[in-house]
Amino acid sequence: MKTMSLLAVAAAVLAFPLAAQQPGGQQPGMMHAQGMHGEMMRGMGMDSMMATMMRSMAFAPEHLLMRKTALRLTSQQEARLTALHDAAQPIHDAAARAALMHAQAMEQAMRATTPDTNAVQSHFQAAHAAMGAAHWAMVSASLQARGVLTDAQRRQLEAMADSMHTGPMMRRGGEMQHR
Repeated sequence: MKTMSLLAVAAAVLAFPLAAQQPGGQQPGMMHAQGMHGEMMRGMGMDSMMATMMRSMAFAPEHLLMRKTALRLTSQQEARLTALHDAAQPIHDAAARAALMHAQAMEQAMRATTPDTNAVQSHFQAAHAAMGAAHWAMVSASLQARGVLTDAQRRQLEAMADSMHTGPMMRRGGEMQHR
């Protein structure tokens, strides 16, 4: 039973991004896996965590640099934000590559006639740890970038972020949904 539960969770994790790439958002056979994944994520408070992470990404150095004119960044602020971005990006990219490598190894291990649950679990946990490291690199850079801004610039950016939640994306039923 433990093997089946692990395989079901791993299948849901792998199926969710693949189904999202299909026209209409999901394949007919993927409804159960997506539903199970969504329920598990909501049950673990993942919606709230993702919303918090998305909000923090408004302060990502590259996003701030794209809005340098609107925020009236000084040349010193631009230099500090560029340095933060340049330091975080290689860390993020290396961790994302490691996550992909482990996800592919996990998928390969799952295709065996009799999958080795220890190998699947090992790659599953390593993929999650690597993706967490990739996300942390960006969140950390965003936190540091927030400190580069003036109070007025932070308020301006917060107002922009607030308007994004009522504009192209809206919260409905605990999920972020595109209109």
